[in-house]
Amino acid sequence: MDYIHQYISALISLSVDMAPYLILGFLIAGILKVLVPANIMTKYLGKSNTSSVINASLFGIPLPLCSCGVLPTGISLYKNGASKGSSVSFLISTPQTGVDSILVTWSMLGLPLAIIRPITAFFTGVAGGILTNKFDSTRLSIKTEVNQEKKSKGSSLREIFRYAFIEMVDDIAKWLVIGLLIAAFITVAVPDEFFNEFNITGLTGMVLILVVSIPLYICATASVPIAAVLLLKGLSPGAILVFLMAGPATNAATITVIGKNLGKKTLIVYMASLIIGSLLFGLLIDNFLPHEWFMPMASMMGDHQHEILPMWLSVSSAVLLSLFIFYSFLKSFHQWFKRKTNNQKLADMKYLDDISIGVDGMTCQKCKAKIEAGLNSLDGVAIVDADVEAKSVSIKGEHLDLKKIENKVTEMGYSFKGINPN
Repeated sequence: MDYIHQYISALISLSVDMAPYLILGFLIAGILKVLVPANIMTKYLGKSNTSSVINASLFGIPLPLCSCGVLPTGISLYKNGASKGSSVSFLISTPQTGVDSILVTWSMLGLPLAIIRPITAFFTGVAGGILTNKFDSTRLSIKTEVNQEKKSKGSSLREIFRYAFIEMVDDIAKWLVIGLLIAAFITVAVPDEFFNEFNITGLTGMVLILVVSIPLYICATASVPIAAVLLLKGLSPGAILVFLMAGPATNAATITVIGKNLGKKTLIVYMASLIIGSLLFGLLIDNFLPHEWFMPMASMMGDHQHEILPMWLSVSSAVLLSLFIFYSFLKSFHQWFKRKTNNQKLADMKYLDDISIGVDGMTCQKCKAKIEAGLNSLDGVAIVDADVEAKSVSIKGEHLDLKKIENKVTEMGYSFKGINPN
């Protein structure tokens, strides 16, 4: 019973620590999404030179996209004319950071690491892009796409909040909760100074973290509470940085998609840049920077006398964040229940449409889930089955409205290619 109480206390403490910074990060992300034109990146990333590579890394660092979320964006940039080096630079830099994860890093791991994260993301992204242009600059035969997305005139405050606290929360809610649950479990289950006692420090700790992080998916923000707890348990700051870099920037889906769309040589450069870069920066931190720079915030160690933010603000932010997450889960449950109900009613429909449409931009299972959930929310739609490999979506329902389907696909950031021929 005592362990359960400790676990709940650790979970609440972690959530309260990061909530204000996460909400601020979401808000900034919404502002960036609405105010920055969608085609501004493509304009500056088209050449196979160092300038385009640097631009790609600078563009990507503040964007709140995780490794799966960045894939359709990065591949789309490449298909729209960005050079292969620029695309790789964007794909490396973007998932490591984001305004939300940088602010959460500041809240839980201190300002030095919050500054170092985007710096390492920038240098590894630029290095990967330059190496790609040098060793594999040949474009694959991919048809260039024209971005037809239209933005409404003026900045909509409603759209900023919708993207920040609905779409952004939908994207990371599941992984954020998983990250917090894991971090709280490590807090209770792993003894203090665990890594020091078993000599899992320095380069040994970095390699171990690297091996564990590469195949797994964890978003940049959700990785922070886990990193903070691992630091408390004795893992070196350098190994923590390796985790914060490799965890968000790699996973099995990322490796597969990059290899297929950009080629095996580019995939090798991508992985080598991340592995060598993370180990290099990790060793620099452990050997040349003061260890006391990288202690978790005082509130995580039980000292609430020197908190950066007042307790009322942290607690109210945690409550607000919990409501956003609950709403996201409630929507997911509603969509699941609707699909189940529609499946039961499907046989009773007097008039049934069955169409297959082409959709470009789907690159992973997260894209498949997003497309299926989005189209299932439309009136009359009963069953949606997205095929990532075939770039097609099968839709069954009653009195389907093709225009609404097209608008929904475009709204979700994908390219509608019309009805597939029989």
